Amino acid sequence: MSLEKVDVCPVCKNRTFRPYLVCKDYTTSEKLFHVEQCSSCLLLITTPRPINDEAGSYYQSKSYISHTAAAAGIMDYLYLIIRRFTLNWKYNLIKASLTGKNLLDMGCGTGSFLNHCKLKGINAFGVEPSLDARNAAESTQVVPTLNDLPEIKFDVITMWHVMEHVYDLSGTINNLKSRLAENGTIFIAVPNWQSFDATHYKELWAAYDVPRHVWHFSKSTMTTLLENEGFVLKKIIPMKLDSYYVSMLSERNQENGKLSITSMFKAVLMGFRSNRKASKTMNYSSLIYVAQR
Repeated sequence: MSLEKVDVCPVCKNRTFRPYLVCKDYTTSEKLFHVEQCSSCLLLITTPRPINDEAGSYYQSKSYISHTAAAAGIMDYLYLIIRRFTLNWKYNLIKASLTGKNLLDMGCGTGSFLNHCKLKGINAFGVEPSLDARNAAESTQVVPTLNDLPEIKFDVITMWHVMEHVYDLSGTINNLKSRLAENGTIFIAVPNWQSFDATHYKELWAAYDVPRHVWHFSKSTMTTLLENEGFVLKKIIPMKLDSYYVSMLSERNQENGKLSITSMFKAVLMGFRSNRKASKTMNYSSLIYVAQR
């Protein structure tokens, strides 16, 4: 497997990094990957990382449940339960911005949010590079790349935990911006490494998810990235359920793939503590950035 070094911070263009953590890939390879920190803007970067053409092999796992429609274990069941709850919550977040009824879900996986929106009468398209996920998607309006989309403008573009996977941040954001209608809105959800649960679990924190997550954002780095690319940040919305789910995954990492009743209790307590502390700092486990061009 070929690896490449990241030499330039995509947020501030700084070239000086310092060691931050060494994390294990708990999903596929069990290899160790380095997370370094930009010495200027503090963006965390997985480097070296798999080259883009070979990164897909790190998604080939039954436990990588963002592409799973069926449940095979307790974490899969929890994921699917949470997903059913959040589908309508996400739709309610975006519906006021759907003035023209055109939506693009970037990194749509098996298309659950896409299909939910279509049932609401939305003309919804999805982009998903994974062939397995596209084959599992019910919608015929799921394509592998942005270039495969029809030449239409979208009122809303959503990226639910996708930006941290994207190698070419600037190119992708600019391409998405060109696809937005005038006064269109983009919703970007990413993990927040400055959350209390991230600080507590350190290298075991599941949302590092190396090497699939190549960037690890904070409020300041996401805000700067969007502003640099010509977006106006309108608001930041917490994803409060993520602290519980990510804490459970982190407890599982700590227990070498097992999740006991005691570990689940610890995870629930950690999720509660993380959200309580974030109520004062806005450093929730995951955040949604709402921006307009």
